[in-house]
Amino acid sequence: MFRLSAVQILQKGSEGDQSMSYYVHTVPGRLRIKIPTVKNNPYRALEVEGLVKSIKGIYSTAVSTVTGSVVVNYDARVLHSESILDFLSNKGFFDPSKVVTDDVVMEKAAFKTGRIVGKALLGLAVEKAFQGSALSLLTAFI
Repeated sequence: MFRLSAVQILQKGSEGDQSMSYYVHTVPGRLRIKIPTVKNNPYRALEVEGLVKSIKGIYSTAVSTVTGSVVVNYDARVLHSESILDFLSNKGFFDPSKVVTDDVVMEKAAFKTGRIVGKALLGLAVEKAFQGSALSLLTAFI
């Protein structure tokens, strides 16, 4: 439901929009969300914490203004992570269109690594091609 492709994330990153991404990690009974507007904003953090704690089935909520992270432990028999995310979205604290998940982070890292390795291999090939005498360098330009 909240998944973007690596290409969409890379495009957002190139537009400078990456800083406004929401990170979501969920397992039954536990939800972690990084909310950009909570980072360095104690008032916003208290708002989110109060709202989430008001939901039936929530065991505990921990909010960090240092990282912007909100960790929610809930009764998975009563509640689902999608319900919590929808609730936060309706209250203006969460934007599903800007979600980054573990899979997307890994895809982005793999894409970046591939690009770097490719450039390094090309550089090595060019260096080997021009290795040798000045004559070989001259013939390369001709």
